[in-house]
Amino acid sequence: MFKVEKVIDAKGQTLIQDPPIARFFFQSTITSVLWLAVRLYVGYDFLVAGWHKFTTPAWMDGSGSGIIGFWKGALGTTASGAPVITFDWYRGFLQYLMDTNSAGWFSYVIVFGELAVGVGLILGAFVGLAAAGGLLMNFAFLLAGTTSTNPVLVMLGFLLILAWKNSGYIGLDYFLLPMLGTPWWKPGKAPAPATRMSAPAAATR
Repeated sequence: MFKVEKVIDAKGQTLIQDPPIARFFFQSTITSVLWLAVRLYVGYDFLVAGWHKFTTPAWMDGSGSGIIGFWKGALGTTASGAPVITFDWYRGFLQYLMDTNSAGWFSYVIVFGELAVGVGLILGAFVGLAAAGGLLMNFAFLLAGTTSTNPVLVMLGFLLILAWKNSGYIGLDYFLLPMLGTPWWKPGKAPAPATRMSAPAAATR
């Protein structure tokens, strides 16, 4: 289950294979059912959050009032007097957005970003990219001192990125990824098979 093997490709390069348990979860189409459940959970969370903001004038009227309050709170201090944001570079980034009156357009980025992540994960379209976008937003909220469901979504986001090849197999990625030539090669263009190293050869490397 956890055995790691080495193989030699057509160019003579040594490749370290993933253990069987990793191949099962991140390559097998059988586990795509599991990833479907994860996708729907994470995607629904983002879709609901994005739709709530989309139907709230404070987020969509261009004033940025929906996010300004969040920024002010993040730039403040805790009851003990410590800054809410731990990292100076991120505090400086939010302060720059405040000083340049960027709340209006940045609100649209968050709203449509959450909606795009939600739709992408639910439909199974470019799951790896959708999960990466969601992960970026989760990290942004965490850096600003907001916990909520973000730690759980971060963990699930990482797993969906690792399972980018099979997490959307029950979804649009079943059609989209082969059109791009990945992760399944096109007929007639199959790569040369790698050969497994014998035990003595493996021991010498």
